[in-house]
Amino acid sequence: MPPRRPAASPGGRTSRQDSVGDGSGRRLPSGSGRGQGQAGTSEIPTKPLRRARRRRMSPSLVVSARHTHAVTHRRGRRRRMVVASSGGAPPPKLVTFLGKGGSGKTTAAAVAAQYYASEGFKTCLVTQSQDPSAEQLMGCKIGNSLTECAANLSTIKLETSKMLLEPLDRLKKVDAQVNFTQGILEGIVGEELGVLPGMDSICSVLALQKLLNFFSAGRSGSQPEFDVVVYDCNNTEEILRLVGATDRARSYLRYVRDLAEKTDMGRLASPSLLKLIYDAARPNGKTSEGRLSTEIWNEIEQLLERVSVWFANPSNLACFLVMDPRRSIAVSSALRYWGCTTQAGGQICGAFGYTEDPSEMHQEVAQNFMPLSFSLLPFVSNDSSVDWSRALSLLSQNTKEQLRNTSTRVYPSVSFDSVQKSVTLFMPGFDKSEIKLYQYRGGSELLIEAGDQRRVIKLPPAMQGKVGGAKFVDRNLIVSIR
Repeated sequence: MPPRRPAASPGGRTSRQDSVGDGSGRRLPSGSGRGQGQAGTSEIPTKPLRRARRRRMSPSLVVSARHTHAVTHRRGRRRRMVVASSGGAPPPKLVTFLGKGGSGKTTAAAVAAQYYASEGFKTCLVTQSQDPSAEQLMGCKIGNSLTECAANLSTIKLETSKMLLEPLDRLKKVDAQVNFTQGILEGIVGEELGVLPGMDSICSVLALQKLLNFFSAGRSGSQPEFDVVVYDCNNTEEILRLVGATDRARSYLRYVRDLAEKTDMGRLASPSLLKLIYDAARPNGKTSEGRLSTEIWNEIEQLLERVSVWFANPSNLACFLVMDPRRSIAVSSALRYWGCTTQAGGQICGAFGYTEDPSEMHQEVAQNFMPLSFSLLPFVSNDSSVDWSRALSLLSQNTKEQLRNTSTRVYPSVSFDSVQKSVTLFMPGFDKSEIKLYQYRGGSELLIEAGDQRRVIKLPPAMQGKVGGAKFVDRNLIVSIR
């Protein structure tokens, strides 16, 4: 499991602030803290409250114990690798890399894909960019359909203009049966449609669902096509949106359902529209035939909850930070993305340095990412074809263990202290001025805003109440409840 920064125990409660919770809008007084990453503490302003010996892989890189892979060791020896799990065949693991542009994310993805394939795991490298760097690194042409690049290694490039056609065809087939649009959909020529902003993200999720099958959340007993899917996304922000998408979508779903069930227009149009979309998507292989709208709404909500749990589980999703340890801006960006991933509801499994001239400097950089494991990736030039046998032989033992993600330690990003009535949130990469704290819904939850992400923290029943104060201590936000 990926290591995380242990939440600091709440040291001392802040004094009761009468301004918090009375709707006055006054801020908590600033303390004498020195900011994030230092031992000092500082008070966080709150917004007005409203009442409203085989090398063991991690448990996720496994398939059923009934299946074995015979793989050839790089030195010529033949090794039988049995990969076991408890019950059923789990979906493949999704591995991705976060960092500043130009920090080596694509190279890291190529190295990881080659390494997993060399270990005998059926691996798929997914790219989304028109940049030919991935093709140069892999030494093969990457198309919009699965292409076998090497033993145990396939590649695919996601192209939104082509991926638009399949969901449109599905809608057309269902509409031809229910006649909801009275032939309007049938007249749309998919090849004429261009790509609009936002479509790339939506289509990439649909494509990853085909490879990962996270909608089933392990319910299917069929053998997955791949053990590991390495995703080289266009940019880090899209990954962050993907991690928190289903959890955020549940909030929107509640409002859409209210509109559908509590308004005249919704009651008139929503049943047919809902069944059209559901039958086209068929997330569980079912149709809406003979089912009430309420049943479909409930199933969609359960589906989103299931997928949200899937993404929050480090056994299913491994996010790694990548940076050039010599560049301070790359290090600062990696720290920020660590905090943003935590805010989105995901977990960082480790950090990699990627530089042409490795030095002892990376040891100092590694201290900034404690308790994450930190190691260096071998430098790979994309100016010519890559000798992957040599490149993989340069992987250090620490790097291999990090890629295998064998740690079983889990450091929660949120911890509750019922005795002190405090909530501690680990928020690396942020300064106190960048964190906003809100409270709605009668004190049953907290809303944290930071890094262009909003995160809802539901309070245990015994700790529900109004915020009494908040302070920032060594990368931890400590909120006291009165």
